Amino acid sequence: MDLLRSLPIGLYLENPFTWLHKLDPRVKLAWLLSFLLAPILSNPEWRLVLVGILMFLTLIAQIPLRVWKQQMGWLLILTLLVFIITTLSPDGLAVSSQPRLPGNNLALPQPTDYHYVLLDKGRLFITRRSLELGIRISTLIFILIYSTNLYLLTTAPEEITAGLDDLLSPLRRFNIPITEILLTLTLSLRFISLVLEEVQNLIRSIRTRAINWKKLGIKRSLQVWLVVVEKLLENLLMRAEEIAIAMEIRGFLSPNKHKVEWHQLRLIGGDWLALGLLIVFWYGRLMWGNM
Repeated sequence: MDLLRSLPIGLYLENPFTWLHKLDPRVKLAWLLSFLLAPILSNPEWRLVLVGILMFLTLIAQIPLRVWKQQMGWLLILTLLVFIITTLSPDGLAVSSQPRLPGNNLALPQPTDYHYVLLDKGRLFITRRSLELGIRISTLIFILIYSTNLYLLTTAPEEITAGLDDLLSPLRRFNIPITEILLTLTLSLRFISLVLEEVQNLIRSIRTRAINWKKLGIKRSLQVWLVVVEKLLENLLMRAEEIAIAMEIRGFLSPNKHKVEWHQLRLIGGDWLALGLLIVFWYGRLMWGNM
């Protein structure tokens, strides 16, 4: 068991260093926000296009298959199940209607091949509305999670902090402590690995003792877990104190006395090309993606 390497989502990929890693974090953040906002009030066809764009970016970035399967395999299963369940569920139009024509003998041929019911095989009953709902919900889940994961996969925490610090710098005019907030965010991201490490060590220590939980009963088992939680909090507070002491020793007292150097931000040719494609992306969204 290794919690530090078995997280289902959000791990930064250090190697291989793809062209997505080289893009400016501000440009990637603009694309991420575009993927998060573009599905709003869009038609199912545009959402399928967004899924295709994300898959295409993954392929041309040459992200290893092992990473893709480890972090996104469960997402594909989840979205597929959501699509199947939503498509086969009732579409919500529980209205009783009578045929427009008086009978089969007097029925006239339809001018088009339109059919509201797409499949009627007993329990397999699919309508146009249920199929549309299945596409909308499953693609929305996939786009929101996968686009965020792709951003975290190719952007280091320091780059994310640097990009946010640059984009939020105008708020300093209103005396908002942007640097302090982002420093807290960065320390929180770094502290996640320490939390996982402490949890992993405690779980291993419990396993090595081969505790018979059935003989302990519910009351004593709860007492054991309370001791474990108390030890976990104690270790985490000790780690936090060590980090604070290390920062003080290195002379960090406040951003006014110690300048925080996050990451050198500079737009290159690839970044300008990505921004140009972003304009084309939103043009397509406004022209063909509306409901």
